[in-house]
This record gives sequence, C-alpha cells and structure tokens, in this order.
Amino acid sequence: MAVIEVEHLHKSYGGDIAVDDVSFTVGEGEIFGILGPNGAGKTTTVECLSGLRPADRGRLRVLGLDPRTERDAVRRVLGVQLQESGLPDKLRVREALDLFASFHPDPADIPALLDRLGLAAKAAAPYRTLSGGQKQRLAIALAVVGRPRVVVLDELTTGLDPHARHATWELVEQIRAEGVTVVLVTHFMAEAERLCDRVALIDAGRVVALDTPAGLARRAGQQQRMRFRPSAPLDEDTLRALPEVTAVTWRGPQLEVTGTGDLVVAVTSLLARRQVIAADLRVDQATLDDAFIALTGREHPQPGPAGTR
Repeated sequence: MAVIEVEHLHKSYGGDIAVDDVSFTVGEGEIFGILGPNGAGKTTTVECLSGLRPADRGRLRVLGLDPRTERDAVRRVLGVQLQESGLPDKLRVREALDLFASFHPDPADIPALLDRLGLAAKAAAPYRTLSGGQKQRLAIALAVVGRPRVVVLDELTTGLDPHARHATWELVEQIRAEGVTVVLVTHFMAEAERLCDRVALIDAGRVVALDTPAGLARRAGQQQRMRFRPSAPLDEDTLRALPEVTAVTWRGPQLEVTGTGDLVVAVTSLLARRQVIAADLRVDQATLDDAFIALTGREHPQPGPAGTR
C-alpha cells in the first residue's frame, strides 16, 4: 500500500524553482531515501509533504490525507525531524518531550522512550549541554513521541562523528522494525546505501532516478572487480569462459577478475564447484556516488553549509 503519494510537485520561491515536477510513492514499512546534493530541493519536498509549506502545484497524500487541506490530521500520523530544528538552550530533555507529547492524544510512554533512545540519564539535562549525537536522538524522540505511522528525518546525521552516525542509523532501523514508515532525507551516499530500501535521486529540483541503492549503482554501468588469493591452482580459462567475466589478471599472488552483471555470484559458484577458497577476497562495485555521476553528468558535490535546501 502506498503510504505517501507525491505527483507532479512544484514549488518556487520568487523566480527560483526549488522543486520541479517531482513524483514518487512510498510503500508501507519502507525506509525511503530522498538523496541529492545540498540545494537540490529535498527539504522543500518534505516540507510540502508535511504541510509545513504550501506547494504551488501537484497532488500530495499521506495515508490518503492532503497536507494542504488536512494539515492537523496529517500531523497526527506523521512525525517530522527537520534539518534546521532546534530547541531553547535551557529547555530540559524531559520538558521538551512533555511539551511535544501534549500535542498528541495518545503519546508514547516518555520514560520508556527516553530509555530506548539512550537518553534516560539526560532527562534533566538542558539542551545546550547535549552532544551532537544526543541532540539527534532527542530529535528522533520528538518525532516519534506521538506514535506516528510515518516519520520524516531530514539530514539526520550531518555534523556527527562516525560513532554517533552509526548509532543513529541503528535507531532508524529500530523505528522501521516497529512498523513506522521512514522518509530519510540525506546527501550522504553511505547513509542511503546502509538504510534505504529505495532512493529517489534528486538534482536541481527534479527526480533523475528512482530505484533501490543497488539498482542505482548498477545504472552507473561500471564494471565490478574481485580480487582474491585462490587456495589451490585455478585454470584462468574457466573464469574467462564465464559470460560475466571480461578480464582475468594476476596481481602478484592475487587474482583479479573484472566483469559485469552477477559477477560475484558467478565466480564464487565456480570456485565452490572447484573446491577453491577465495582468501583475502575484496569486491569493488559501483556505488551511489558512481550512480550520481553517471546519472547527472557531474561529480557529487561536497557537503555544503547547514540550512541549504
């Protein structure tokens, strides 16, 4: 079932077009990524979807509700953590959750939520004293305190160190495991590859591709490369005979096999039949970065300043 429907969304600011004819659907229980560089129109898209900003044109539905005309009903089923959201420095963690819980008829149990998100020890701490990772966990808590069926997380891990980023990714996966549909806005390719079931790649306000992360990577059209040290003598011609293989080269004691399609499956199946172990195996495949370059014709920009839409 489509939980979210976006059809021909258009939004401009003055003469600048931020979102230009964007369309996609999100299925129930998905982690759906909206991926692209800063300034691509990602945040504007989810603000229109959340009822925080009116669309100029297009049809938007969240669980069948129109964010423009049924804003209050949408907010009862959709939780939002936005890129620029912040709290007063002196507001305490528990006070923030009590405040947001008061907006909903059947909020989550706050002590249990604090414990689940690792914030129980910080319940009385002022917002200004929290680390970056703790602030992001609190943002997630505020987004889910109303027990939403859909949650939008916008640039969730910007500015976090690798440890905090991975801990936050685990929280997102927990949210989905509880039956919540997640829309994840990001410009981090690794984040989309780790979390998302499908990704809409947006550039200059338009969807340039929509697929699984693996599907987008395959569109890059780049060859895959396997490098390993065979545990026993191996006839190179048997590898070259595989339709997926385009080249076989020795690199010292390691064998490098290049090819396309289901190269890894084809090669590992052949090795298994020959009872050969691929020691020190390394596989290099096309990534979402490669897909971005292939589909937009330019390199993926470096992260820009926070607040860019």
